[in-house]
Amino acid sequence: MDNAKPAGFATRAIHLGYDPMQHEGALTPPLHLTSTFAFEDAEAGAAIFAGEKPGYFYSRISNPTLDLLERRCADLEGAEAGVAFASGMGSICSVLWTFLSPGDEIVTDKTLYGCTFAFMRHGLAKFGITITHADMTDPDSVRAALSDKTRIVYFETPANPNMRLVDIEAISLIARQRGCKVVVDNTYATPVLTRPIELGADIVVHSATKYMGGHGDLVGGIAVGSAEDMQQVRIFGMKDMTGAVMAPFNAMLVLRGLKTLKLRVEKHCHNAMTVARALEAHPAVAKVNYPGLESFAQHMLAARQMPGFGAMIAFELKGGLEAGRAMMNRLQLVRRAVSLGDTETLIQHPASMTHSTYTPEERAAHGIAEGLIRLSVGIEEVEDIVADLLSALDDPASTSIAA
Repeated sequence: MDNAKPAGFATRAIHLGYDPMQHEGALTPPLHLTSTFAFEDAEAGAAIFAGEKPGYFYSRISNPTLDLLERRCADLEGAEAGVAFASGMGSICSVLWTFLSPGDEIVTDKTLYGCTFAFMRHGLAKFGITITHADMTDPDSVRAALSDKTRIVYFETPANPNMRLVDIEAISLIARQRGCKVVVDNTYATPVLTRPIELGADIVVHSATKYMGGHGDLVGGIAVGSAEDMQQVRIFGMKDMTGAVMAPFNAMLVLRGLKTLKLRVEKHCHNAMTVARALEAHPAVAKVNYPGLESFAQHMLAARQMPGFGAMIAFELKGGLEAGRAMMNRLQLVRRAVSLGDTETLIQHPASMTHSTYTPEERAAHGIAEGLIRLSVGIEEVEDIVADLLSALDDPASTSIAA
């Protein structure tokens, strides 16, 4: 490999920040299962606590296994630094608590993950923080929503669960002109497909439970941004406000997941495009929201902002909610489960599951149809996924792929 040329994404995801020769030749980075760390002498301990000397003193603040994960995630996102958390919501809450105070305002998109929506509307709002929703598919709507009290502009792209996209570069430019930080949840796209910081965002958050872990066997979160911002998030948002520190064992699992992230995302994208086209062609399906389809309203933005279109599909059946539930109950291979980004294909009903924190009136106002179905396309053989879905759509009495 030409050392003058920067290593590619997959290479960095596997190798960055670790030299086996510095760890007795161990090819896999060691797992540091310790709560505390010994100091060579009292003076060294004082210097580490004061930030005058690099080192570790307590795993609620930092840990060598987490440190490697944080550096790799930051690098893959094009950021300076990162912080690992116990969950995706831990990362979101820690970041927002760090940069918001009573009297401040946060402007968010109309559509948010249900728990993020609940944290803002039912959590932050209780402490004197104004939550303002804007249609972030329209830059003028965002410009009009900003005020002198706005401190953060927050959005997901694609949005959970209806797949709305936000033009990261356009919205970041507007926010920065008003001195606001831009925080983007990049869970759906992953840094394989979108790197918001390169497009002007300040901070990126992830549920590492999803594609970064990739195997449905852990819960975790990541935030990345400037070194200064991440230090504040670590020392205040995580240490003092949430305590949502990731366990070293989970960090090891996410590091393992990163090694195959690019490979898996490419397979997810291939499968999802095939599934989306099959759903769109079926007479029982009323609407399919998938950025890769030419019929998707924001397809041109997707083509410009995402080199691949992801693995998440939202669709509605002509028979409405009851038809959707009946179809889901007939599935044999596809699993009825929340979460996403697993190797398995998962399906769920947002209005009664992940987005039940919204009232029906709020869902209507925020673009989440009662009959909307969310599909996380896995990496099984795509012919098997399509066969199971079409069988469930075609004939209520039919059976599909054996479980």
